[in-house]
Amino acid sequence: MAGTINRDDIAAVRERAPIEDIVGQHVALKTAGVGSLKGLCPFHDERSPSFHVRPGVGRWHCFGCGEGGDVIEFVMRMDGLPFAEAVEYLADRAGVQLRYEAGGSARREGTTGLRKRLLEAHRIAAAYFAEQLGSPEARIGRDFLRERGFDRDAAEMFGVGYAPQGWSHLGEHLRGKGFTEEELRATGLMSEGARGLYDRFRGRLVWPIRDVTGEVIGFGARRLHEDDQGPKYLNTPETALYKKAQVLYGLDLAKATVRSERTTVVVEGYTDVMACHLAGVTNAVATCGTAFGSEHVKVVRRLMGDTGGPQTKVGESGARVVFTFDGDEAGQNAALKSFQLDHQFLAQTFVAVDPDGLDPCDLRQQRGDAAVTELLAHRVPLFEFVIRTALNSHDLDTAEGRVAALRAAAPVVAGIKDRALQPEYSRRLAGWLGMDVEAITRAVTDAARARRAAPGEPPPSTGAIPAYQDEGPSRPNPRDPVVRAEAMSLGVLLQAPREAASDPVGALVLRDLDSSAFTVPQYRAVFDAITAAGGPGSAGGDWANAVAEQAGETLAGIVSELAVTPLPHDRPDALGHWGGTVLARLMDLSLTRQIADVRGRMQRAGEGTEGHQAGFAELIALEKRRRSLRDP
Repeated sequence: MAGTINRDDIAAVRERAPIEDIVGQHVALKTAGVGSLKGLCPFHDERSPSFHVRPGVGRWHCFGCGEGGDVIEFVMRMDGLPFAEAVEYLADRAGVQLRYEAGGSARREGTTGLRKRLLEAHRIAAAYFAEQLGSPEARIGRDFLRERGFDRDAAEMFGVGYAPQGWSHLGEHLRGKGFTEEELRATGLMSEGARGLYDRFRGRLVWPIRDVTGEVIGFGARRLHEDDQGPKYLNTPETALYKKAQVLYGLDLAKATVRSERTTVVVEGYTDVMACHLAGVTNAVATCGTAFGSEHVKVVRRLMGDTGGPQTKVGESGARVVFTFDGDEAGQNAALKSFQLDHQFLAQTFVAVDPDGLDPCDLRQQRGDAAVTELLAHRVPLFEFVIRTALNSHDLDTAEGRVAALRAAAPVVAGIKDRALQPEYSRRLAGWLGMDVEAITRAVTDAARARRAAPGEPPPSTGAIPAYQDEGPSRPNPRDPVVRAEAMSLGVLLQAPREAASDPVGALVLRDLDSSAFTVPQYRAVFDAITAAGGPGSAGGDWANAVAEQAGETLAGIVSELAVTPLPHDRPDALGHWGGTVLARLMDLSLTRQIADVRGRMQRAGEGTEGHQAGFAELIALEKRRRSLRDP
């Protein structure tokens, strides 16, 4: 292959390669309700069929092993092909003529030569940006660095540069070095509009992103000017060189310490990496525009030598991973996501959070280098931080709150990799909750039993955080009626969005529906992905795949599961009305929770107070909205 495949052509392959025909070559599919097929999963042994295909949404999912995806991912798994070759295979079958962003169409012609040219273009671009940092226009960038405690030597150490304002400065510079338009397209340094190529990075502070060998493979750029309407941080798009799920910023500088100390410090941004290294923490790295994921785990484990035989116990590999997060809700959510990856390490995992919520960059700026090293010295085990987070989200002064906190924390204790630590943390949890150790031990044992349940049976919901599982993202309890209502609503939005939006009640709900209606964190994130994909009103033929792309790798399996779960109806002509009813039920539950919250505030405020009066007005409005749904 001579370059990356055009995204529109990939979408065309998904639409024109019937998933039921491709899967049907390997699996005997039978009807499983309207618009659904099922058969025996080709990826694990099973006696009864749990592998479902929904041709209408172009997705498949196995409710036994949890695997799922689109037609391309099926071919990749089934035939062991990399992504590009799977697309080419399907394109040949579907009659889709593929275009390659780097030009040409030969399967592997010139691949090595192209990579060399792309690396050269990035070296030249990095030098150009670094030189521009000294220009009068770049004063705003120098001020940005200085205000955060970074001088010229620091900028040179990390290769920080400045992309000048204007549309073609870098492009003309590279053209002057002999690069063709096709090569410029393949670099990811250019964007393309009606008038041709133009610079992707303009008026921004720029960090070169290097692979483990030190080669520049991409850039991250920070917005500086108020009239810049782009995102705060803009990264290189996916290219033949740059795969964000596999890239860690600062790894080229950190690798020696990571190997020698067998410890990796994962921070959240470019300036945090700079601050750590300048403070002497030279094993710090950061992800680039994406969450820390499974591919990053593999990179880190290889570098640390986080290996062992079948008898190796947790922590005996001698490796450590320390995550730093902001102290806000986003930081806590990042910690929970990292905990889901914890089982992929043999290494001990820790988290370091400043009590005042400062990140390493702010910490160094305000308190000096020693504060950064002190932050990491006071790290705590990741699972302990997750337990504490679960407890903090409940009112431990009430019996109900303590019971809910126990339900949230017990699965975390059950998920501690080092089984020898479980009794100790059961005792600690008993102390934190003020409950008998025996009650805690029973709850942990029940949670551990749920984790060992038969495939396809997720453990009970834990409230504040999802139940922990050995493989894949944890899932909520499907027996919970609220969970079922939320899952069914997302199934409607993924499988029949236009029909639901055409129903009067469905349209009424969709006008006001937002992520706060979902209590399950994963479902809330899937709804956010639906919104990011344009919302139900923009759903097209590749709708579920578009949502999965927005959701990201961690949630893609949940999107597949929701998109292929058969909807309990058998009248396609009534699908819109049924979908509207399902969405109305979801909104009704949300309004009921809001009404309960308002009544609680009114009671605490007391009759005759301004708070009580304000709450009463809010209560009337909520009751009116709920009646409009129940009696449309």
